Amino acid sequence: MEQIVQQIPHFGPIGAGFCAGIAVVGAGLGIGKLAASALEGMARQPEAAGNLRSTMLIAAALIEGVAFFAEVIALMMMGQ
Repeated sequence: MEQIVQQIPHFGPIGAGFCAGIAVVGAGLGIGKLAASALEGMARQPEAAGNLRSTMLIAAALIEGVAFFAEVIALMMMGQ
């Protein structure tokens, strides 16, 4: 049984790369949707552009924070 376990390659780096890729794609899609919606809102109501911009930047920072957290978890997976 131990010989079989030793023959299985370590899938940590593969899983970490997959996790990092999913995190980057998810963050990119989220920020893209956020920016598109904010620009549409600014086009519809130009007087609300300042409020929309600040709200958009806060939301983008939160999305980037979650993506960064996922990247750290991926690096921790690769280290094991």
